Amino acid sequence: MGRVTSCTDLLKWNGPVPKLSKEHVLDWSGTYTEAQAQAAKQLTESIRKMRNHLVHAVCGAGKTEILFPAVLDALQANQRVCIATPRTDVVLELFPRFQKVFPKTNIHALYGDAPTQKGLAQLVLSTTHQLFRFEQAFDVVIVDEADAFPYTYDQALQKAVLKAKKKDSPIAFVTATPSHTILTKMKKEKWGYSFIPRRYHGHPLPVPTFSALWSYDKAIEKGRIPKKLFDWTKKRLAAKEPFLIFFPTIQLMKKAIPLFQQLNEQIVSVHAEDPERKEKVLKLRNEEIPGLLTTTILERGITIKNVQVAVVGAESKIFTSSALIQISGRVGRNVEFPKGEIIFFHHGITAEMDEARNEIIRLNHEGFGRISQKQGELTH
Repeated sequence: MGRVTSCTDLLKWNGPVPKLSKEHVLDWSGTYTEAQAQAAKQLTESIRKMRNHLVHAVCGAGKTEILFPAVLDALQANQRVCIATPRTDVVLELFPRFQKVFPKTNIHALYGDAPTQKGLAQLVLSTTHQLFRFEQAFDVVIVDEADAFPYTYDQALQKAVLKAKKKDSPIAFVTATPSHTILTKMKKEKWGYSFIPRRYHGHPLPVPTFSALWSYDKAIEKGRIPKKLFDWTKKRLAAKEPFLIFFPTIQLMKKAIPLFQQLNEQIVSVHAEDPERKEKVLKLRNEEIPGLLTTTILERGITIKNVQVAVVGAESKIFTSSALIQISGRVGRNVEFPKGEIIFFHHGITAEMDEARNEIIRLNHEGFGRISQKQGELTH
């Protein structure tokens, strides 16, 4: 948006209300699990009742597909819908998927430096930052990855979401790791609620392993990859498995990238300010490069078939329990490759690391415990 000051003129549309189309179709041939179908129905009902809703579903549960019926219902009711997310990468991931399943709907994707798009979009996919552009524009707002930085820490972004929707319109929050604040508000304000503790393909969430990597930063500064990390990367390259290696800082990652390129010159790095970040992620998805070194920008909203994941410096403060859960959630998302490795290389185990692993184990127990209980009821 560029620089905006108190003396900048802001223009607001005050002409006739634009006509919206009712000619929308959902072109999706997939099927739901029982839990997905129930969540999709509950979300649609909440939006019809103008009630806020929380969809709490584990990473890889198929949250995007759960949104389809509610979005279609709203579009066919002549309503305007916004799906907002704190991360540009999530918008880039969602845009082609929604274009494919809603072929008759004018959809815009809004993010920093997004190209100009024609017409009035009835469905808008946007970063939460771009919602400063809107005022009482949407009948339905869905906040995907509602716990992601910076949305949870920036009240201005939260106010932008409220400003962008019409006065009594509902907000749906979708996340695998809801914050304590969201859970408290959900209970206090009696929102609708859906919980899915299992992935759509029925396999458990990969549980992270811990591996000590003492003084990894000093080793990288001296121009060598620590042996455990070196061996892990060589194993991925030999097996031709795509990989993501998360670093706590851009500075450390930049020092590490030339060392990794000695193993394979096609390994590249990516961070928030990288102008080629979209292209690099696409290359990994298309198997054109073997792996990516990355910061936490790729902790969510990215799906790579058969990807293996390592976190370097998992003890660092930037790797909160929710971030580590989301990073772990990149692994095993594909039905053909439901397993995979997620390893936390660390210089001392933290409470956040323990909390992340324990929560993943708890969700696995809950998801499969419910199945066992249901099977017992059927037998009985």
